Amino acid sequence: MAGSANKANKANKKPAQAAHGARTHQVRIIGGQWKRTPLTVLDAEGLRPTPDRVRETVFNWLNHFFDGAWERVACLDLFAGSGALGFEAASRGAARVVMVESNAAAVRQLQAMQEKLKAEQVVVMRGDAVAAAQSLSSGAAEVARNGNRFNLIFLDPPYHQDWLAKMLPICDGLLVEGGLLYAEAEQAFDNEALPEWLKKGPNEWEVVRAGKAGMVFYHLLQRKIGTSN
Repeated sequence: MAGSANKANKANKKPAQAAHGARTHQVRIIGGQWKRTPLTVLDAEGLRPTPDRVRETVFNWLNHFFDGAWERVACLDLFAGSGALGFEAASRGAARVVMVESNAAAVRQLQAMQEKLKAEQVVVMRGDAVAAAQSLSSGAAEVARNGNRFNLIFLDPPYHQDWLAKMLPICDGLLVEGGLLYAEAEQAFDNEALPEWLKKGPNEWEVVRAGKAGMVFYHLLQRKIGTSN
């Protein structure tokens, strides 16, 4: 997840600096056709883009899982923020990238970058992550005309608000069979002791890759095939 302005209430983040003392900063796209392109990070409380080194690790994992065939990959980024994860996927050739963000200023920035890059495969949606995911799941959204199931979902919600437990059941219905879900969290997930909400559904989730950077734990999740509750 790219870090999102949806994270304004994140408990472990300090308030943003006052405007007169604020400094904007940037992250860069790591690979693909837009490699080294800077993405400006808004000076907004809770905006936390996924660090370059974490994205490099995660996209190495993903490149392995997809055998480099990004042209067959459709992505959904439900807390898009700066767009670092979504634009990274598009840069590497993803066929479709849907970015969802609730903060109006962040949405405008995402749209401006989409236009600058002429990234026609990128769709930016302003809205609540739950409502957007439910809309996509029901096929009600306009973007669903091009299909509403995804090979990859990025999920980096605010911490300490049970967002992952709320979103996983909806995301499950949006993934193709064998699809991957990237989740950042304030805790590690262990296949030997999964939270109960990762066991819900016809097949429980499993952690196929995991890493840690500072206090951030990041994971690739996938549904086990052939298990039942």
